[in-house]
Amino acid sequence: MANNIAILNNIHNFYLSTYADKTNSPYDTHKKSELRGVYNSIVKINKDSPLYILDNTDEGRQYVVGVKENARSLKNAIASVGGLDEDDILNKKAAATSDESLVEAKFIGDIDEDSGAPEFDIEVKHLASPQINLGRFLPNDEAVELEPDTYSFDVNIKNNGELRYEFQFNIKNTDTNREVQDRLARLINNSNVGLNAEVISDDSGERSYLRVESIETGAKDGTGIIFSISDADSSKASGAVEYFGLDYTSRIGSDAEFTLNGEPKTASSNNFTVGQMYELTLKGVSPEGQQTHVGLMTDVESMTENISTLIDGYNTFVKTAAEYSDTHPISSRLVNEMSAISRAYAEGLTEVGVNLNVDGTLELDEETFKKSVREGSAAETASSIKGFAQTLLRKSNDIALNPLNYADKTIVAYKNPGKTFASPYTMSAYSGMLFNSYC
Repeated sequence: MANNIAILNNIHNFYLSTYADKTNSPYDTHKKSELRGVYNSIVKINKDSPLYILDNTDEGRQYVVGVKENARSLKNAIASVGGLDEDDILNKKAAATSDESLVEAKFIGDIDEDSGAPEFDIEVKHLASPQINLGRFLPNDEAVELEPDTYSFDVNIKNNGELRYEFQFNIKNTDTNREVQDRLARLINNSNVGLNAEVISDDSGERSYLRVESIETGAKDGTGIIFSISDADSSKASGAVEYFGLDYTSRIGSDAEFTLNGEPKTASSNNFTVGQMYELTLKGVSPEGQQTHVGLMTDVESMTENISTLIDGYNTFVKTAAEYSDTHPISSRLVNEMSAISRAYAEGLTEVGVNLNVDGTLELDEETFKKSVREGSAAETASSIKGFAQTLLRKSNDIALNPLNYADKTIVAYKNPGKTFASPYTMSAYSGMLFNSYC
């Protein structure tokens, strides 16, 4: 049972670190009625879907999962500017700070038109930092002073509990210190367990050591220990942790320290929310006594920020889909379908300063856009883009619901017209791809 839980933990962390957005989005949570609608849509798709054989290679699985996640990211970008509600599109307020080199802000709340916009001053005293382990300096070209064997060590990571991962690697009698250090760095980085590793050389280039850093930050229960490395209970040969110095913690994790309107505060991350209104990202330490003001942009600036967010989300999706074209030619369908949507609304978009490029991406002329807002009303400017955003939203929903529609597959048999039935096989094939090769 414990082994099954460990496998599921590995699957979950692989998905989050490889595909999922690095920041949480309120649009990734759903009501029961919304989930019921998704289920009913899946049933309908399955009833009309033929039976087919999928590309079951690692690249094929990653492509399909990537297509779904890119579509989800586009949907979230549209939703972040009010795109899920036709009346509110582009009306989302945008935040601004007096010094973005120190603090970046994003407005995530909702305010009534008659209520005052919340504002505050922040002074950053200390940034949240990760834990860092530094290994032993070892001569690059000298042979490893360990017996040739299969070695292993455990990495324990505090993450809403404690996750344990075992790493195994081989040492041959011809391996040098640098070769094994490089091997360990690749092993840790490719595992996606929340650690980054690199090999650091000294000034002469003759000696090097391993540096292992946590992705997470914070004091973690006041200890500052985010992860630990040990081979005390190793299932294979032990001794590598001590030899390479992987267990030496040179710096523990620490919380961010700052003041809000003069009141001292702490946070385990440099990215956090304030009063369910602002999402702040701390970028640097404030000069002594200097405060950064956080507030809302004007309507013109907010609309410009919103349309920029929409265009960035669209362009990211188109560029990512285009990158798949060499290995998955069917992905060109995605680019063509998105370009067709842009061309259909090209005239209205151009009038407000949104231009269509040859490669299918969009480009914003801020001066033209701001001028259209000032000369007309915000609602009139939004109406030129509303249809475009809503069409994108419907398209992103369709892609996220059935990414297999854009996968390489061989059709085996069509269903008998008029006598179709729901087959869970279709979407189960996609769901299984999340498990990669763990099962």
